[in-house]
Amino acid sequence: MQDLIHSTLSAHVAVLEDTAALAPDIERFAQQAADCLDAGGRVFWMGNGGSAADCQHLAAELVGRFERERDGLASIALTTDSSILTSVANDFGFESVFSRQVEALCRKDDLLVGLSTSGNSANVLRAMERAAGLGVFRVGLTGAGGGRLESACELCLRVPSNNTARIQEAHIVIGHILCDLVERRLVETGRSSAGSPA
Repeated sequence: MQDLIHSTLSAHVAVLEDTAALAPDIERFAQQAADCLDAGGRVFWMGNGGSAADCQHLAAELVGRFERERDGLASIALTTDSSILTSVANDFGFESVFSRQVEALCRKDDLLVGLSTSGNSANVLRAMERAAGLGVFRVGLTGAGGGRLESACELCLRVPSNNTARIQEAHIVIGHILCDLVERRLVETGRSSAGSPA
């Protein structure tokens, strides 16, 4: 059993070390998100299963705080409203649960982030297509293959692994780096004032 534990931890570390090659793309992602928020836009997140949980986690880090006292940042996970998700799935099909929300909520110059370890989640791809027509900047987080998501967004961060768990672990690390970089930029430039927690 300890062999399994050690091999899993070693695999995790190896994937994160390889993910360091994505540093320029992570930096671009953070710059885009900071520009979006600074201009009054919102960062939207979508994904399925474990990726849905990651979306909620990262939206919460931006709305609340990551490491610094500051104003809340506008970030919304499209995975949380059970009435919207179930009604849209029932009336239009599960492939539309995100695209319908994008159509209703997203505006030009917002940012939409889609998490899909395979890069082939139909509902994420349909939402990306709808977002493109609205002028929304689209970012994908996926695995080594990229899937169809790679061509459906303007920036695609492909974690160099084909293992779902390792990809998801890297996605949350990328998300935490994003939150840190966005927070640093907006606070240090005075565009999100430091305040006291409620």
